Amino acid sequence: MLILQGWKDIERGVEVTPAFGNQINITYNGLLSKSGADRVFLHCGYGDPNNWRDVTTMQMDRTARGWEKNVPMKNHTLAFCFKDSANNWDNNNGYNWIARI
Repeated sequence: MLILQGWKDIERGVEVTPAFGNQINITYNGLLSKSGADRVFLHCGYGDPNNWRDVTTMQMDRTARGWEKNVPMKNHTLAFCFKDSANNWDNNNGYNWIARI
């Protein structure tokens, strides 16, 4: 069984925690959220963080904690960033974020 070590990037408003089964929960309360975004999307891909595969963009759910989305871990590495409905991006100053198991 593979285990994800949860983590928080408090400064940028990102948290990754294990979820049910082979999924992780990503919570976002960063720049876009603080700028009044009406919708936030998780943009992510699997494998090499410099060469994403199976790239997808999913609308996140607004919760009391911020914007959240459960994502399946199809690979040992998930790279991700965020965008809003006005196509403004938060990509961690070009470094994106990485979840590994």
